[in-house]
Amino acid sequence: MNRSIAYQPLTVTQRILVLLFLAIGGWYLAWRPTTFNPDALFFSWAIYAAELFGFMTALLHLMMTWRLTERPTPPPEKGLTVDIFIPTYNEPLEVVRRTLLAALAMDYPHKVWLLDDGRRPEMAELARTLGCHYLTRSDNHEAKAGNLNNALLHSSGELIAIFDADHAPHRSFLQRTLGQFRDPQVAFVQTPQDFYNLDSFQHRASRKSSFVWTEQALFFRIIQRGKDYWNAAFFCGSCAVIRRSALERIGGFATGTITEDLHTSLRLHMEGYKSVYLPESLAFGIAPSAIAPFLHQRLRWGQGAMQVWKREGILFNRRLSWIQRLNYFASAVTYFEGWQKVVFYAAPVVVLTTGTMPLITSGPEFLLHFIPYYLLSFWVFEEVGRGYGHIILTEQYNLARFATFLSATLGFFRDRLRFIVTDKGKGNEQGDYRRSTMPQFTVLFANAMAIPIGLLLFALYHHVPLDGFVANLIWAGFNVVLAFGLLSFTRRASNHRRGEYRFRIPVPAHIEFGHGHSEGVTVDDLSASGFRFYGRLPELMATDALLTGTLQLPGGPVAFTARVRSLHRAQLMDEQGQSSSYIKAVGCQFEGTSEIAKARIERFLYGSDLQWRVNALSERQRTPLERLLGRNRQDATLAKMGGRLWAACMVSSHHPAQGARPAVISVGEERQRWLLSSTQPQSGQALHLEVYSRTGTTELAARVGSWEVVETADSPIYLIRLKAVVTARKSCPSEALPATLAPATHIA
Repeated sequence: MNRSIAYQPLTVTQRILVLLFLAIGGWYLAWRPTTFNPDALFFSWAIYAAELFGFMTALLHLMMTWRLTERPTPPPEKGLTVDIFIPTYNEPLEVVRRTLLAALAMDYPHKVWLLDDGRRPEMAELARTLGCHYLTRSDNHEAKAGNLNNALLHSSGELIAIFDADHAPHRSFLQRTLGQFRDPQVAFVQTPQDFYNLDSFQHRASRKSSFVWTEQALFFRIIQRGKDYWNAAFFCGSCAVIRRSALERIGGFATGTITEDLHTSLRLHMEGYKSVYLPESLAFGIAPSAIAPFLHQRLRWGQGAMQVWKREGILFNRRLSWIQRLNYFASAVTYFEGWQKVVFYAAPVVVLTTGTMPLITSGPEFLLHFIPYYLLSFWVFEEVGRGYGHIILTEQYNLARFATFLSATLGFFRDRLRFIVTDKGKGNEQGDYRRSTMPQFTVLFANAMAIPIGLLLFALYHHVPLDGFVANLIWAGFNVVLAFGLLSFTRRASNHRRGEYRFRIPVPAHIEFGHGHSEGVTVDDLSASGFRFYGRLPELMATDALLTGTLQLPGGPVAFTARVRSLHRAQLMDEQGQSSSYIKAVGCQFEGTSEIAKARIERFLYGSDLQWRVNALSERQRTPLERLLGRNRQDATLAKMGGRLWAACMVSSHHPAQGARPAVISVGEERQRWLLSSTQPQSGQALHLEVYSRTGTTELAARVGSWEVVETADSPIYLIRLKAVVTARKSCPSEALPATLAPATHIA
């Protein structure tokens, strides 16, 4: 175990709260058997068993999250040989292309291997065009593990970095991870599996808030760091680097189960190797966009965990330390939570419709025991989650997964299971939606119907005690609200029709509007297939019009031709109270984009956390204790800011402007102004800015404050905090824009 490594402990106040929870929990669970209903012992034991399971998993969770490692990132040794394995089976060509481009752009010397288990000629051509090594095989024996093991036979790198076909790595990935292998006992380094499509099923994001929560946030931000302290963090199949000699010692990637990642890491730990978890976002992939592929992925993980448990005997495996056994056991036993949730979703229905009570006690005595225990359960969960837990959203996803987890545990009794690649498409067909949400609709319907039935039976027969009746009404109502919230979100996610994710990254651009007139505009919602722009626009435009212009990317300008696909209008009220509409933004689709231009756009967008940094997005919220004690107020301020608004501008160090360069500046009501520029600034440097908006040009004077650099595969970009911002002049251009832009007109 890594006892010598630096770690972040719980605060003293949090530890006191945890000890109070443990004491109250023991008191509550010792009292509960005295309340069993002798006429319904099976029902009483079912509820109690579910509560015992919850307390056991809470203890395991506390063990894993008590200390979170803080890893240094030493520089890598020179001269290491590194192979990059990118396995693919049926992923779209464009998805694989972006991953290969990002992998090729990584800073440390390496070889990129495309491992094609789909045997597709277009993949071979893609690898040849980009200059990657291509490898395929005659069959798909042992699925992903077999594919990786085949690549081991044809490559020779000392270290192997593995990325799923949709996970584009950051250019500094190797520089940040390889230094950990200075310790010869380190077998693998795992980093978080992050995702760029913030509109996926497992994300909860809003343009009105900077808070973006993901269903895997608690695992990758907290639990893996806690496991790392005990040398029990596990390989997740992507975004990781593994030592070849360690793999050779265990016979390659583990086969015989459908979760080669968990199985491989367990075998490496059994051989006495160390693992490292580095909690830095260094690669970004595609999360399942709808509930069906999300559940298919969780089913495979759960079934694989059961297979590993069965084959390796996790709890009684003497080649693991006792604390490693508990960590692996915690990861496997979590799938039995599905059985616990069935009990909790069904219990109020049984009570309200049949009058059968699982416990017999007085109302005051029940509340005296129940309320402190369950309030502390929720509170402690939020505290040990360090702000990444979000109990309500967690419970919604527990409801989404419970039937899948039930099915997954049955994998313990099956010897052979088929490896199914997760579909990262939209999965929005009504058939998939209905099949995937039947268990959740059942919970909603059963609890919703139990409420009026219970009210009727109580009014006629007083079939349960008043305090029990009220408690179960509240319980059923909570289940209804939980299910309704989940199903509403699921339907919205399933109906999302956009073919490709658009990044919320502002980019300055120049658009030709005809008649010799051009304007500086702000592009956002950018992808390799299209974009949206706004600024000073013609009063009338038409869909299907053809535009030309230039995107000002940090690595240099990219010329484009695009067709107008949508016009977004807004209402404007004049001084007389008359309302009129104007074009607020224009949606476009690229046409005839060259491969070079497309690659430039993709290198800029994929494989970095630019959209998070630019929009001040965060997965973390303040914990209840932090709110009570007034700590981390900056987190709350960022959450209220929402996504920043931006305007294109020209920036120079002189006035009048000389050597001006394009950039974007934050606008709106925020107190702090930010500049996004491709030119490295100097502290205190005086700047002159011409800002372009719908109403005209505004000239600003400002000075450079602090800044941070964000690396992209295209080129670095600088996020600069401005200070001493003063409006120098505001004016409208004398030359008017053309009144209309006709459809199907090519403007040269």
